[in-house]
Amino acid sequence: MSDIEDAVDQILDQWRRERPDLDCSPMGVIGRITQLQREVYLAQRATFARHGLDAPSFDVLAALRRAGPPYQLTPTALMRTALVTSGAITQRLDRLEEKGLITRERSMDDGRAVVVTLTDAGRAALDAALPDHLETERQLLEGLPVADREQLAALLRRLLVALGHLPQDP
Repeated sequence: MSDIEDAVDQILDQWRRERPDLDCSPMGVIGRITQLQREVYLAQRATFARHGLDAPSFDVLAALRRAGPPYQLTPTALMRTALVTSGAITQRLDRLEEKGLITRERSMDDGRAVVVTLTDAGRAALDAALPDHLETERQLLEGLPVADREQLAALLRRLLVALGHLPQDP
């Protein structure tokens, strides 16, 4: 056990006392992931709000930006990238289109398909928010040395792969 204790350690000690017959060690990992999720959510929400965005909007704009010129993807590709339902992606696209950050048009290649394009305003919004977002993430991780960050990233990757969350092609 580490020299450093947190609230999860206290909870685990209480369970060991009350239910010594149970292995509560999974709570050590899941409890901390849950606490970290909340910290990350609050920090990102504040960062995105400074740029007039929210996390779902940022995710869509970032996916389009990462696609490279001409910064286009189909709604289906965006849905896969964001791991959300078609209804959820439609709502996100509606909001972004209202703000002038994306456009939706029929594909030139396939008139039945819709293509979502990042507008110049959308690219500017994403490019302005991205450095701030990265700085927020750096601050969240500054308590860990680089080697620990790399080890944590590798362990989390292994867990996600084991749970079946493999990357999907857009």
